[in-house]
Amino acid sequence: MVPPIDTQDSEEPFYVANLDSMLKRHLRWLTNLPRVKPFYAVKCNNTPAVLKMLSALDTGFDCASKGEIQLALSLGVTPDQIIYAHTTKPLSHIKYACAHGIDTMTFDSEEELLKISLCHAKAKLVLRIAVDDSESLVKLSSKFGASLVSVGMLLERAEELGLEVIGVSFHVGSGCTGSLAFKKAIAAARYAFDIATLLGFQMRLLDIGGGFSAIGEFEYKFEEFSEVINGALDEFFPPDSGVQIIAEPGRYYVESAFTLAANVIAKRVVEDDMDQRCDVEKNSPNRVMMYYLNDGVYGSLSCIMFDPAHSNLEPYLHRAVESSEQRYRSIIWGPTCDCIDKVTDGYWIPELHVGDWLLIDNMGAYSVSVSGDFNSFERAHIYPVVTAETWHALNLTHTYGISH
Repeated sequence: MVPPIDTQDSEEPFYVANLDSMLKRHLRWLTNLPRVKPFYAVKCNNTPAVLKMLSALDTGFDCASKGEIQLALSLGVTPDQIIYAHTTKPLSHIKYACAHGIDTMTFDSEEELLKISLCHAKAKLVLRIAVDDSESLVKLSSKFGASLVSVGMLLERAEELGLEVIGVSFHVGSGCTGSLAFKKAIAAARYAFDIATLLGFQMRLLDIGGGFSAIGEFEYKFEEFSEVINGALDEFFPPDSGVQIIAEPGRYYVESAFTLAANVIAKRVVEDDMDQRCDVEKNSPNRVMMYYLNDGVYGSLSCIMFDPAHSNLEPYLHRAVESSEQRYRSIIWGPTCDCIDKVTDGYWIPELHVGDWLLIDNMGAYSVSVSGDFNSFERAHIYPVVTAETWHALNLTHTYGISH
């Protein structure tokens, strides 16, 4: 028997954001990469509660635009804790950074040096180099990063313009599957450092980028990668070198902290194309079910389209499921008037009913910050949760501005 549809106005999608998960990830980072200070990539998830939590953990922040800088500053982040890590910046954004004391920023071309010299001549510059990202799911070096053969020319141009270069950055890409990519990139950064030093620059910062993950096939790779990174740092940038090491992790901190809850707003039963003779009896395993959620690829699940790390979503029912329950091949759609808006295809789950909730774990990275509202469907609400132990240990009453 189909249960009655809940008519209460409580069917909008929402996230539960577990801030304790972020604390655990931070402690894991400190244990495995003690020399590397994380500058969280705001682009990954710009939820204010997330940024406040990370500020309480004393991370820095990697901002890629005026808007991200504004957000970080509005939450009490100090300018010295921000790196403007984008190599193609609008002039107005550079001027804003200058006016608000954001001095550290990246570049990878002569044109960028010219813009910075006009708008922020006192900036402390970090040269982004292109590195081998062939073993990564998301490759970035085709768009960003100066080739090693151009490093000398760019540094000479910076010197001519009277600009200060203080370091080097790189990004091996997201979803890197080979730990040696980091060692090769750190060695390349050492090469760039040496050229800069010969030209008289006081080099003191190395930014090893982001792309770290610790879920799915990457669950245990973080420790493996950390071991290689630590070894390469000790070889090419030993502790007594005086070089500060930072990174730009995004998904590492938030990927597992967010769980999405989406409501089944409609359903259809269709005949399996593989067996046209089937009379679609209610309990036939050949039935194909089609469900429509109130969130999809134009909203929280846009990551399905562009982020390989989210290519295998596994929604599950909010209620307990008996092992004896019949499973049906199911197609799950988003709510919009577009057939591209498909969440899963050929997913075997028990029969759902309108009003049921599906949960999807590991939805913290590149979901909230890139969701839209096509067809004017409401974006998912966010409900942060934290244990009392963590709340008091980090003095979050002050951080979140809550008084008793």
